[in-house]
Amino acid sequence: MKHLELLHEGKSKQIYACDKPNCIVVRFKDDATAFYNIKRAKIENKGEMNCSISSMVLDYLNRNGVATHFVERLGSNDQLCRKVETIALEVIVRNVIAGSMAKRLGLEEGIVPENTIFDICLHSELLGDPLINDHHAVALGIATYEELATIYELSAKINSLLVALYKQAGITLVDFKIEFGRDADGRITLVDELTPDTCRLWDTATGERLDKDRFRRDLGRVRETYEEVAKRLSNVLNK
Repeated sequence: MKHLELLHEGKSKQIYACDKPNCIVVRFKDDATAFYNIKRAKIENKGEMNCSISSMVLDYLNRNGVATHFVERLGSNDQLCRKVETIALEVIVRNVIAGSMAKRLGLEEGIVPENTIFDICLHSELLGDPLINDHHAVALGIATYEELATIYELSAKINSLLVALYKQAGITLVDFKIEFGRDADGRITLVDELTPDTCRLWDTATGERLDKDRFRRDLGRVRETYEEVAKRLSNVLNK
């Protein structure tokens, strides 16, 4: 696979054009950032671990009926993905109350609500990815009500599949952030990544955090915990 020009560089990934029609190459970096780039570091092998984890999870979702942009893993840090028109929304799925929701509502982390909570945010780093509602999304021309209904349906299906997967790995899926796009046929498709950078993962037995909160909160052992997540997923998916 021949990499062509760099199309975009974000905080944790680079996007390259490639010689395969209607595809791009996503390269995962070792950079770690938090609090909108205020806190930064490089963590050895983080890009490789995130590429491994996201490749396993997206392939699992593809095989279970969720359309994603993922095609295949190309190397230690690279994925081949389909081109899509991105939708400027982030969907946050919450199974356990933690992080910004706990802080915003004055709740203790670890509360398990009776319902699954779905938040949507405008994908705008400049504005701090603010929470919005369906009516805002439609008014801004980001998505139609019909597309939002599909996004919520897909998010619920993804959550169900991932909760089951992580349960087998001895991990509680606390919450996660996902993004969507439209493929060439206008179909809503899952894009971006599913890694400890975008998910809160707690060891089910001990409550140990196995995600980016280790970096945010200076808990240490970031690389080791990402490696542990990759190892557990591999053990489950390669039985």
